[in-house]
Amino acid sequence: MADVAVIAGSASDQAIIDKVTGTLAQYKISYDMQIISAHRDADKLDSYVKASDAKIFICIAGMSAALPGVVAARTEKPVIGVPVSGKIAGGLDALLSIAQMPKGVPVACMAVDGGENAAHMAHRILALMQ
Repeated sequence: MADVAVIAGSASDQAIIDKVTGTLAQYKISYDMQIISAHRDADKLDSYVKASDAKIFICIAGMSAALPGVVAARTEKPVIGVPVSGKIAGGLDALLSIAQMPKGVPVACMAVDGGENAAHMAHRILALMQ
């Protein structure tokens, strides 16, 4: 059982994945890391989220950044979104996508490329669960 499920939308997000997983490891927080696109692998994502025993999801996504919202729509567990900088708008597109969730689909939005803070936030949420 992993305390945190870390999901990235693309292998190209590896630098941010490393920030998240490195900080989780410093806290000795167990995690499961998956690369699953909300657009290209919707069925796989749905199955993974529903089967996961993780207490928190950290979702790393760029561009349209649908991943955190899709995960939040499929679970009652906390979802932390990490927007990834890109060639267009420096990640502002991803930041706004993650920050503008509809009512009832909450996602905690970190700074662009803010992988470390996503792990710090997960650590704080886990502390409240004990």
